[in-house]
Amino acid sequence: MKLPRRIEGYAIVSRDGMICTADGSMPAELKIEADQRFFHDGVNRAAAVANGRHSNEGGPHAAAHPRLVLTRRIPALAPHPTNPKALLWNPAGAPLAEAWQALRIDGTLAVVGGTDVFGLFLAIGYDAFFLSRAPASIPDGRPVFPGVPARTPEAILAAHSMVKRSECVLDEGAQVTVADWTRR
Repeated sequence: MKLPRRIEGYAIVSRDGMICTADGSMPAELKIEADQRFFHDGVNRAAAVANGRHSNEGGPHAAAHPRLVLTRRIPALAPHPTNPKALLWNPAGAPLAEAWQALRIDGTLAVVGGTDVFGLFLAIGYDAFFLSRAPASIPDGRPVFPGVPARTPEAILAAHSMVKRSECVLDEGAQVTVADWTRR
């Protein structure tokens, strides 16, 4: 069975490694226009998106993207009840190759969260992870990866054979950077 040609992760995190508040909302401090453009450009280049039930990339083209919506509420694979381009996927019941084949597409898979989804794909293997950083603090928020904040997101990526290839400033005024982590 085929797998995606490439798996890319996209996340913006606070200084403490959080992607949202404890209730799952994304605070304004993480909604940086330059990062949003970077994120949407990457997602729009992908053939499909993977996200949890409560996370997706939003924006005007979100419904048009084929997607895997990860959930534990089904045994393996099922059609999405409201989005004909989406497939519900329980990784405990079906491997990624089976879910990918059911989408009937080829190309890059963009992983956009949440915590458990980002963690699952650490084990599957990212080809690249684009980690944006904002100076905001979100105490008791939801972490980008399981194991944060005990370890930094960067330490977790490095522990999964990822290396930081480059880093650039997305918004100097907002002090937001993005680092490109790639597989060793």
